[in-house]
Amino acid sequence: FKYACRHCDRTGINTPVILAPMPAQALPGSIATASTLAFALVHKYVDGTPLYRLAQAFERAGVPVSRGALGHWVIGSSERHLSRIYDALKLRLRAQPLIHGDETTVQVLKEKDKEATSTSFMWAYRSGEDSGEPIVLLDYQPGRGQIYPQAFLGDYRGILMSDGYTAWRTLNGATHVGCMAHSRRRFVDALKARKKGGGPPEQALKFFAQLYRIESQARNEKPDKDETRDHCIHRFRQQHSVPILNALKAWLDDIAPKVLPDTKLGDAVSYTLNQWEYLTRYTEDGRMPIDNNLLERDIRIFATGRKSWLFSDTVDGAKASAVIYSLMLTCRACGIEPLAYLRHVLTELPQRVIEADITDLLPFNFAETLKPPLHDPMAAV
Repeated sequence: FKYACRHCDRTGINTPVILAPMPAQALPGSIATASTLAFALVHKYVDGTPLYRLAQAFERAGVPVSRGALGHWVIGSSERHLSRIYDALKLRLRAQPLIHGDETTVQVLKEKDKEATSTSFMWAYRSGEDSGEPIVLLDYQPGRGQIYPQAFLGDYRGILMSDGYTAWRTLNGATHVGCMAHSRRRFVDALKARKKGGGPPEQALKFFAQLYRIESQARNEKPDKDETRDHCIHRFRQQHSVPILNALKAWLDDIAPKVLPDTKLGDAVSYTLNQWEYLTRYTEDGRMPIDNNLLERDIRIFATGRKSWLFSDTVDGAKASAVIYSLMLTCRACGIEPLAYLRHVLTELPQRVIEADITDLLPFNFAETLKPPLHDPMAAV
């Protein structure tokens, strides 16, 4: 903006013209504005549009931008700005009483000391379904070793929901809970492997159906007077789920010697018995979920996008993807529009020094800013 006195201009009085300073841009020297960056990131990480197709779309609109330039936009916006949000969310997540954990594969073409066809991993972490601060984070790592969740979660002392992969269980300070859905899926696979269907796999699935029916009822149960919701769920599970689990355990013990270990049914029975301590722990605390499906649904969005873009070209690109996917998935968990959110934070973050407080820019706090104030007469309209 430029400022000048119109009266002085008309009367010939010589006064200086004041030029307002240019606001800091998300990517200095680039044609990409905050809105342009937000548009590109949402198309890639929400709509699953590969960068080459996004470049074609820009060219049709009369804005020739190469695929390489778009890649720099992605990495630059992540490293310079969005990683600040990611780091703040990571600290908040580690303070949560419950964390879901899982991992999925990703391919990176140019990675030191690894073949282009080798497999790397996106480790995924999520706050609980009832958390007041919904957070979903992806963490790119070259391998699947136990050092990666240990480094990410540190000395976490809360509840950790995961599948039976041993790397998760190496976090000694956490209380570990197993995923009942993983056990159930093995019996589903065993049922599919039977030519005539039915039999022991179908019988096992009836136990799981009862457990999930009880879980749904527990969530809808009204707490007694002076009883918290968590205590109510714990009481309901002890009353209804534990007897079903005891019956399932007796059935598994009875059938285990009768099934071949190298069959689908043998695998399902063996897995369930080996994980029994973790699978049944959810009945001990009303805060604990029965399975890891909440996080697996989030990972499915990443897996769907992966079918479109197939791989990351560089490690920097993979790390940037982890950061941006994390923000997009967290926006989804918070129920806010990702385009509006990214446009806002990419406008605000360049104006704030590294030491500045960015709490108001976290997705669950941004959701609060969208609500009309209570005194607003239009709030009820």
